[in-house]
Amino acid sequence: MNHDQELLNIYGSPLYVYQGDRLRDTIHYITYAVPYPRTRFQFASVTNGNIALLQIFQQEGWGLHGNTPGDIYLGLKAGFAPDKIVYSGSNLNYPEMEQVLHWGITTLNLDSISQLDLCCQVYQSLTPKLPRLNLGLRLNVPELTGDSRIGVRPKEFPDALKITQSAGLQLQGIHFYRGTGTNATKAFTQVIDSLCEIGQQLPDWDYLDFGGGFGYPYQGNGVTFDWQGFGQAITQKLETIGRPIDLIIEPGRAAIAGCASLLAKVVSVKWQNGKQIVGVDTTVANLSVPSVHGGYRKIISFTDNQGEQYPTDVCGNTTYSRDYLGRNCQLPALKIGDVIAILDSGAYGYAMSSHFLHRPRPAEVLVEQGTHRLIRKREDYSVLLKNQIFA
Repeated sequence: MNHDQELLNIYGSPLYVYQGDRLRDTIHYITYAVPYPRTRFQFASVTNGNIALLQIFQQEGWGLHGNTPGDIYLGLKAGFAPDKIVYSGSNLNYPEMEQVLHWGITTLNLDSISQLDLCCQVYQSLTPKLPRLNLGLRLNVPELTGDSRIGVRPKEFPDALKITQSAGLQLQGIHFYRGTGTNATKAFTQVIDSLCEIGQQLPDWDYLDFGGGFGYPYQGNGVTFDWQGFGQAITQKLETIGRPIDLIIEPGRAAIAGCASLLAKVVSVKWQNGKQIVGVDTTVANLSVPSVHGGYRKIISFTDNQGEQYPTDVCGNTTYSRDYLGRNCQLPALKIGDVIAILDSGAYGYAMSSHFLHRPRPAEVLVEQGTHRLIRKREDYSVLLKNQIFA
């Protein structure tokens, strides 16, 4: 019996399985790829909010990057100190901004002049006053960031400076977000000089948040982001600037995607014109849409029959016409009870799962140093009634 089959026998199917040792190895690799001494790594928890996994990042010396108040809430529950959490989000209302500052978050990259103004208003209204804020602006420079709704353009900097100065604060940072899942290293390295020139338009500039968007090669044979090349390029540039600049880097999927698989059991098999149609006991609702993670993830099988490979569609356990977990995979002839693994499911897997079509969500298990433990219980049908009010 293989190890994955054993885990399914213990915890049930479908099942998310995280390899903690691999996650730590990836964290170390990324950390040591950037030699610049003033670097802080912040894990982008939008990709995965499991507390046990967040604690691994904390143990390895990383901070947390939050896109939303919910990200921050989970980070605090995982044990991150407020000053180890960076907020880089958009479109908070007044109560949400107030909550973020009450939690003690002091580094905030704001998405618009109006959000910067709101932050300063809330800051001034708080009693007692919070510690000094580190305020930055998310950039929108189409030639650098692409066509994006995120961010502020440099021509808006003078207005931003007036707002922060009137609140007795400084505008200290710029935040660069390339866009989700970019594997081309050049897309990051070729903008470093321009970003530093833009940063120096701020009189009090002291940090560059070179944010998320670092990709992951889901199919294993595509372009892979070169962390060492990126680390060398950004280190060389920042060391030439005549002032101390802190570098914040916010990897998400690049750090966690490869450490997990979603395991499922085959529940039906049929053939259509030479193609194998395999039904499994999970659904596309337990994974993000292909537009988020860059296409279907690789799928492997665990079966005694590892002979001839056939074009195979792997289908979920709903009647939704697009419930495909993989299409045109090359898999051996499978039978009911065989196990498949959907690889590279650590990012935007459970984090984007839903109750679409009213399927409860799977359990999550962490495997480290030869041991395994449950880190999230399997849902049952009672979750579908939670918070509903009926007679």
